[in-house]
Amino acid sequence: MSTLFVRTLRDDPNDAEVPSHRLLVRAGYIRRAAPGIYSWLPLGLRVLRKIEAIIREEMDDMGAQELSFPALLPKEPYDATNRWTDYGPNIFRLQDRKGGDYLLGPTHEEMFTLVVKDLYSSYKDLPLSIYQIQNKYRDEARPRAGLLRGREFVMKDSYSFDIDDAGLAASYQLHRDAYIRIFDRLGFEYVIVKATSGAMGGSASEEFLAKAEVGEDTYVRCTHCDYAANVEAVTVRAPEAIAYDDAPAAHAEDTPGTPTIDTLVDHLNATYPRDDRPWAAGDTLKNVLVVLKHPDGTREPLAIGVPGDREVDQKRLEGQLEPIEVEAMDEAEFAKHPALVKGYIGPGALGEESTSGIRFLVDPRIVEGTRWVTGANVHGSHVIDMVVGRDFTPDGTIEAADVRDGDTCPNCLEGSLESARGIEMGHIFQLGRSYAQALGLQVLDENGKLVTVTMGSYGIGPSRAVAAIAEGTLDDIGLCWPRNVAPADVHVVAAGKDDAIFEFAESLVADLSEQGIEVLYDDRRGKVSPGVKFKDAELIGVPTIVTVGRGLADGTIEVRDRRTDERQEVAVGDAAAHIVSAVRG
Repeated sequence: MSTLFVRTLRDDPNDAEVPSHRLLVRAGYIRRAAPGIYSWLPLGLRVLRKIEAIIREEMDDMGAQELSFPALLPKEPYDATNRWTDYGPNIFRLQDRKGGDYLLGPTHEEMFTLVVKDLYSSYKDLPLSIYQIQNKYRDEARPRAGLLRGREFVMKDSYSFDIDDAGLAASYQLHRDAYIRIFDRLGFEYVIVKATSGAMGGSASEEFLAKAEVGEDTYVRCTHCDYAANVEAVTVRAPEAIAYDDAPAAHAEDTPGTPTIDTLVDHLNATYPRDDRPWAAGDTLKNVLVVLKHPDGTREPLAIGVPGDREVDQKRLEGQLEPIEVEAMDEAEFAKHPALVKGYIGPGALGEESTSGIRFLVDPRIVEGTRWVTGANVHGSHVIDMVVGRDFTPDGTIEAADVRDGDTCPNCLEGSLESARGIEMGHIFQLGRSYAQALGLQVLDENGKLVTVTMGSYGIGPSRAVAAIAEGTLDDIGLCWPRNVAPADVHVVAAGKDDAIFEFAESLVADLSEQGIEVLYDDRRGKVSPGVKFKDAELIGVPTIVTVGRGLADGTIEVRDRRTDERQEVAVGDAAAHIVSAVRG
């Protein structure tokens, strides 16, 4: 510790939003270089490298081979797949001195595809799985939470290449099994959930989420079956269509002063009471206006109809439309559509065939034959008994309404959904043939016919894992690393002024090191008090803390388990053997 390049801090950094960020900076693992960009100090780099080593071991064991691509990439392959445009402002673009366009790699599907195209041409070369662990770059609009959402980060990305869909399914399962082994070894709680593919494309997609209250991802699990999904990937089971032959005719009624759902429901119950039950928010159809920002810069208005007791979930909506960005329709945009009456917008003014020409998508629950109260497109007026399929037909459906605890499970229809938060640690996709088709990756099959290769994509964030593991294991006094990824096995603290204390501590450190135990030794003398050393040891979070101090006079040292705070007095003659046993358990 007297020569280690580290400086622990007593105070939290001003920009720290989550505990892991606060403690990783205070304990001297990382330092901020710019928003969303961090330098790795020696302690942090040790943890990161151990995580990478676990990933490498499991990837190699499953038969994948490691390579490394440049981070500075040419524009042309990304043009061929449209991602130069689709990524919009989320990538770092630059030009060389000759005016050539380049980008800093956000992900490397194109490069993996092209290198296989360059080297392989026969079905005999497949299946193939290759991977890299490398820095990635994305121009996050709002970098936050330290390592959890940055502009530069480390990613392990691997890709499988197969001759057919059956091969892809097998490669996908191999990666999935390897991911389970990796996350089991990393030492934090996680859950595997159904996910959307987003800008990556492809079909089957699953996320590995570290359970964490500070996580940006919300997922749901069923109380009855094994269904689990990111909320962006939850699919609502549409009810059966309803016959409407005997449904009352739609009728517009005066509903003054009712621009919100709550005011409308109150007015309906006071003025137009139902015979069977009171009106509720779920009887109304809420029409929400947004603007889609396409990657090429064009803007498109969109109307979304949801039951009035639901809200449009921005993340769910963007998950369906990615890479398109979504923003609320402002006053200037609203003014471009005079057919729309704010607070009283109804289906009559919506749809591609309407005078507004605004596409109108609805929640899957809004099926043919269902009856709704909705805007009449006249200020102070709503339509009652407006029937889907008779009085209006939407342009399609979209999964955009919020998902709530207690919602019926879409898988078993018996259980209910419960939500929790998590940090995305891994994401696996069955990409299919989109990248291979765009870039011309074909091989000869066993009949001598050219076929397009099918691909899978599999990512893990090692740098994010540092924060996720910290988040899941820290306590009130500092970091508390699982042994597999800790920066050292043992933290030896020489606590006192006597030379005998330091002499024994040094001999113990040498003995442990000879036996392959990684030791962090606090050998600082002078003005560094035992109290400061103990605080630093707790903050740094090595799983075993050994104190050589006053007990040495009585022939003992203290061995402390940082995770459980269990302490033992151990005879000096047994110290090394006891510590080795504790470490190797």
